[in-house]
Amino acid sequence: IGLKYVALGDVVILITFGPLAVMFAHAVQVGYLSVLPLVYAVPLALNTEAILHSNNTRDMDSDKQAGIVTLAILVGPTLSYVIYNLLLFVPYLLFCILATRYTISMALPLLTLPMAFPLERQFRRQCYAKIPQKTAKLNLLMGLFYVFGIILAPQGSLPLL
Repeated sequence: IGLKYVALGDVVILITFGPLAVMFAHAVQVGYLSVLPLVYAVPLALNTEAILHSNNTRDMDSDKQAGIVTLAILVGPTLSYVIYNLLLFVPYLLFCILATRYTISMALPLLTLPMAFPLERQFRRQCYAKIPQKTAKLNLLMGLFYVFGIILAPQGSLPLL
């Protein structure tokens, strides 16, 4: 049975497109598995899940008719809005913590914050049509700025890298 029929798609995507990918990429580079680099996976994993969640929220009606069960269907539009906002904005909080605690270069992803507010407003108005694509664009830019932030960080300023 497909994961999309038992509301596990969100969980699987969150884990595989974030922590697992980072953990195994790290293992390939250093030759051993470690859970320590997972902290760096969380911001983009959350934002990647925002893409899926916005897509599932947009498709709630057709998914219900097809017998698909997603988190968005289980919690409904109001809680889906809350979840989307957490997935959208918690990464920025994490970047603020990284920037203030370790190096200012980790503030680079904050340059994408102005793109997030129109997405929140569009989601709140339940105008879901282009939100997954716009969230994916935000994710791409956030990821690029995140990589630049890591590259520009003074050597030794970021723990576990």
